[in-house]
Amino acid sequence: MNNYYKYLPVSKEDEQWGLCVLGAGYNRINKEEAYPSEEHPSHHYFNWSKGRVLDEYQVIYISKGEGVFESASCPQQTVAAGTIILLFPGEWHRFKPAANTGWDEYWVGCKGAIMDNLAAQRFLQPPQALVWIGVQERVVQLLAAIIEQTKDEQPGYQQLVSGMVLHLLGEINAITRRSQVAAENISEVIINRARTILRENIDQVIAMENVAATLNVSYAWFRKAFKMYTGIAPNQYLLQLKIEKAKMLLSDPLKSVKEVAFALNFESTYYFSALFKEKTGVSPAQYRKNTQA
Repeated sequence: MNNYYKYLPVSKEDEQWGLCVLGAGYNRINKEEAYPSEEHPSHHYFNWSKGRVLDEYQVIYISKGEGVFESASCPQQTVAAGTIILLFPGEWHRFKPAANTGWDEYWVGCKGAIMDNLAAQRFLQPPQALVWIGVQERVVQLLAAIIEQTKDEQPGYQQLVSGMVLHLLGEINAITRRSQVAAENISEVIINRARTILRENIDQVIAMENVAATLNVSYAWFRKAFKMYTGIAPNQYLLQLKIEKAKMLLSDPLKSVKEVAFALNFESTYYFSALFKEKTGVSPAQYRKNTQA
């Protein structure tokens, strides 16, 4: 791929979408080559001694070579091939390739309420600005596809590439999660057996200590491993299964709310109704009314 960058205009409609892309590009920096190049746009230009502050988020992927990175929240660190660099609005930062290796970088800049929410919910954090995912062909393909869509600026391209940016972030998160699971030596077979047990006992009151015993592991290990693998604690996983089954049962107008609660082994109709409203935002009766309107 030839070196390329493009900064993009954004309409009010694009902003209302919740995520818009401000620019994207690819650069190959050769050994001993100046960085950034003199062709770099002035409003994004910086030098190592001063660093810079942007008014946007950027996702940068170093696919080859190595260098260094530093920010207000992240001490200076080595950047190896396969590293994602995350930049945050208002956050001072600086980075550069090593003179003896150079590097290849893909990048996309964006802003919007969706990105702000990801940062507010701590999915993206300035102290964890460097995320090592290894050399991932799928990530390169996504970034190359984003770049390709920016070249012609066809109608609706902003909404298309914003979705691709979310896909990219999801891919990075999934790779990171899988690496964490592998590092903890968590068995996929055990977790899948646990999920099967929970699904088969959806209409029962089941103690998670008994599930762990059935799997021949300690309860402490099981709870930690299950949550790391699925993102949900086992008790909450079972409750969500029960709520989804309750929605199906409530579609039958001949079943009362009391009968649905009894079928799923809730301790009382009141507890079932309160939990259902907490999880769905409406009472069982209102849910039935909404779906049968």
